[in-house]
Amino acid sequence: MSRVTELLGSRYPIIQGAMGVICNPELVAAVSEAGAFGLLATAFAQDPEAVRSQVQATKKLTNKPFGANLFVMNPLAQEFAKVFAEEGVKTVTVSGGSPKALIPFLRELGMKIIVVVPTVGVAQGAEGLDADAIVAEGAESGGVQGLKGVSTMVLVPAVVDAVKVPVIAAGGIGDSRGYKAAMALGAEGVQVGTRFIATKECIANAMYKERIVESGDTGTGLVDMGRFRIRALRTQLVEKMIKGEMGPDNIFTPAAVEAAWVKGDLEAGVLPAGQVAGLISGIPAVREIIEEMVSLNRRREG
Repeated sequence: MSRVTELLGSRYPIIQGAMGVICNPELVAAVSEAGAFGLLATAFAQDPEAVRSQVQATKKLTNKPFGANLFVMNPLAQEFAKVFAEEGVKTVTVSGGSPKALIPFLRELGMKIIVVVPTVGVAQGAEGLDADAIVAEGAESGGVQGLKGVSTMVLVPAVVDAVKVPVIAAGGIGDSRGYKAAMALGAEGVQVGTRFIATKECIANAMYKERIVESGDTGTGLVDMGRFRIRALRTQLVEKMIKGEMGPDNIFTPAAVEAAWVKGDLEAGVLPAGQVAGLISGIPAVREIIEEMVSLNRRREG
């Protein structure tokens, strides 16, 4: 058993990424049932009791371990952490800002803490704050990005060399080749986001999933949000933002996210996706993805 599987309590050292409002209980449970580690998200959550309902719904679908993500920039992060602790969720990932204030609070709740980092310096800082593990997330990944832009290929081994806690690789991983490459770089696990959007169990709108499948290797771009950037599919909206023809106002709000990600209004908000979208050619069940990822011989998607 690797240090990551021991930490997670899962069969495989694979964490489902935090994918906002499309981390539905059915998806999270399917990931855990297949032997990986499902993860509920709270970046856009606005009600602790709604978060509790999500946890309880997931528990009805699986008795396997699953965790949750806490987004530092959400002012209710500590309230959500209390809910997770009360509901028996033992492991959280922390992203979207400095974990300095949150880690001691989580420690008091008895939780295991995995910090998502974009650089070696941030990884060392998280280890110094007593993080149990690090997710080294390269700039290939979808969603919120820092401004430094280190690639997974460089970031993961650099972080492995710099810290003693287990390192989990994220960014550009969507099949067995990426999984094995991450292990070769020294990671002890992987975090996968975009690949799990384009699955049968995810509640993302069918048009969102289809755009991922159709995107190709240059189908994503970085959108400047001021304090951070977002890697997203190159929709008409995103192209306008990249060209500076419109600003980031009102395109990453809970309402815009719901409209675009779930309801299918693809111009209401940005559609996060990593560069791995260029390798995705189908919308299978979660179990098929996980079984292929850990297999010795890669099977092509049909």
